[in-house]
Amino acid sequence: MQKVLSFFFLINAFLALPLQAQDFTLKKGVITDSIQVSKDESFAIYLPKNFELNKNWPMVLVCDMQGRGKQAVSMFVNAAEDQGYVLVGSNAIHDSISISNNVLIANRLLKSVDALISLEKARVYTAGFSSGGRFASLLPSFIKGFRGVISLGATIPNYELLSSKNVFHFIGVVGNEDFSYPDMLKARTTLKRLKFPNQLWVFNGGHQWPEPRYIEKALSAITLLAMSKGGTPKDTAFVKSGYQKDLNDLQDLIQAKDLVTAYDHMNEIISTYQLHLSMDSLQAVRKSLHKDKEYRTQRRDENAALFKETLMRDEYQYNLLEDIGSLNYNNLGWWNYQVEELKKYEKKPSPERKMGVRLLSYLNALLEDNIDIETAEDRVNDEVLSYLWMLKTITEPDNFEYYLKIISDSAKYEDFGTSLFYLEELLKRGYKDKAVLYDLDNTALLRITPEYNELISKYLKDARYEIIEE
Repeated sequence: MQKVLSFFFLINAFLALPLQAQDFTLKKGVITDSIQVSKDESFAIYLPKNFELNKNWPMVLVCDMQGRGKQAVSMFVNAAEDQGYVLVGSNAIHDSISISNNVLIANRLLKSVDALISLEKARVYTAGFSSGGRFASLLPSFIKGFRGVISLGATIPNYELLSSKNVFHFIGVVGNEDFSYPDMLKARTTLKRLKFPNQLWVFNGGHQWPEPRYIEKALSAITLLAMSKGGTPKDTAFVKSGYQKDLNDLQDLIQAKDLVTAYDHMNEIISTYQLHLSMDSLQAVRKSLHKDKEYRTQRRDENAALFKETLMRDEYQYNLLEDIGSLNYNNLGWWNYQVEELKKYEKKPSPERKMGVRLLSYLNALLEDNIDIETAEDRVNDEVLSYLWMLKTITEPDNFEYYLKIISDSAKYEDFGTSLFYLEELLKRGYKDKAVLYDLDNTALLRITPEYNELISKYLKDARYEIIEE
């Protein structure tokens, strides 16, 4: 029967930042959610099954910028259980509030957890995916005590904040079709120059949560580092088991002729295990692979694709800023052409194919960032926002959300021609929800017009309002 730990906390004037008075139960081996820090702030926590009160525990704060603490923590549970980590995730951190306020929330959470359980101070880390990873990378610069970052699909947002007086271990995990891939390759070089220990694990995939084994690799790296420094007892079985798993992954990459990823994977294995095992044989394999003709060709092709990608990203960013500034509707055709050209890379060899996928993903992320920037303004420019939505229908044509926004926004200004155009484009794409189309904001006049009902009748049948022909 699972042992239950019960805690009861009262507000105490002598605590720097106590938990709000509450009675709750923490169970080992499951996620406990909604533990209050204050009236408006709570968090989720996971205790491994071997948790004991009389021990100090390493901890990972998993950041999610939508306040989904439990969901974020759940992605790390298997690795944390295997390696003995406490996990916490805030339900209050959110991208709708300022970075400074989010940092304060994280700091209050850290103090609350420290009051709740005994933390191993030299082994407190933070992690996150995408925007959560970017935020996690900022935390060591603002909050003393974080010794490392695991960033999934996101690079360090600001290198100027890094200081040689506050060095932390950065571990990146990214898909080779992720738009963040080029930036994370650059981060590896920059962090090495700044003398920040770092590793980068690359998997086959896009901007997505990696398979659990890559989260295990990332967590293993900081576990092995703690073992090498004497912060935790060395577990020879754990070292050998992890090393064998990484060698198996390496062998799969070599057999698949993915030699660039295999070479980089080899570098990270050596970096991770060199303080625990002899790397002579693996270093010999790496040296041999570096001389391999096929490897050199693949590396050259990838470097060429990355160089081209950099130029195209710069062009997209420049043109987008120009078009937003001038609201150049005539340039929508140019953007459509660019997207069609990117789709042609689907039939190209691997380095260019992956580049095409990354660039299209980058375009979508660039537009979404600009949409977020515009909506955060005190006075939102509806015309700029509508233009960005139009571009989103080009870069992500099967995302119906943006068509509906344009129809509603255009109808608000009685630009029924634009509304009808995007209504038909939406219906052509297979949109079926008639109830939503007859309940859109700002469309009271539009949806009783014959043209609106003719389009719905044409694609969905049975328009709500009768079409009368004179």
